[in-house]
Amino acid sequence: MLISIDDSGLERAVQAIKNGDLIAFPTDTFFALGADGSNPKAVESVFATKGRNPGTPVPLLVSDSKMAESLCTKFPEPLRKLADHFWPGALTIVLPASDGVPAVVTANTGTVGVRVPDHSIARRIIELSGVPITGTSCNLTGRDPVKDAIFVEQIFGDMIAGCVDAPCGVSTAPSTVVSYVNGKIDLLRTGAIDAESIQNIVGDIVAS
Repeated sequence: MLISIDDSGLERAVQAIKNGDLIAFPTDTFFALGADGSNPKAVESVFATKGRNPGTPVPLLVSDSKMAESLCTKFPEPLRKLADHFWPGALTIVLPASDGVPAVVTANTGTVGVRVPDHSIARRIIELSGVPITGTSCNLTGRDPVKDAIFVEQIFGDMIAGCVDAPCGVSTAPSTVVSYVNGKIDLLRTGAIDAESIQNIVGDIVAS
């Protein structure tokens, strides 16, 4: 079911999240498969729907830095500088997870990846839901991520509560993923933001 982006449509999407159901929604990169990131059963449904084996971390999309701070025990200054510069945007920051983050999200790593998407509809859904929402790409495991709501419908159909019918951003690359270990920024995945751009913000502390 395609979900409109008017007030009633967004309310339907938000209610699905609150009910523990899954929705697909556009981000600045690709469509994401969204569930309440604070609800372990809902996150488990994400794995089942994607055909993905549990045991790998799930990134969470947040509405702002304040929500990100609620999910971590500390926010190292170099990572905060990157957040201040690149959020909203295609940068996922891996932080030490607070006790409130479900183990199915962290995959028992003790860390959680968070991002503020540069997409007004995505942020609005998160704000209205009041919870972080899973940001894993909306595709079956092993298949390419999707940027078109019609394709999402064809792939997932009744497996999800609906797909928010709006375009994604123009980026064709996934988010870049970074962490902070032993005084260095560790580039875990290079995506839409390159190493040079990160180095321009934090200086020569990017691990090679």
